[in-house]
Amino acid sequence: MQYWYNVKTGQVEDDDNKSAGENIMGPYGSRDEASRALETAREKTEAWDEEDRRRREEDGLD
Repeated sequence: MQYWYNVKTGQVEDDDNKSAGENIMGPYGSRDEASRALETAREKTEAWDEEDRRRREEDGLD
């Protein structure tokens, strides 16, 4: 079963009760992973931002 995080309601949903629309993040392999969707997204965004900063610095753009 897959799980989804609804950013509008803050609820974890599964395949049986998944909402339609752009408010859904996923799929995730477990309820726990889905419940941490926003935290995981923030961590990934921070890592990508750091990588972009590092590359700009290496290229002499910063």
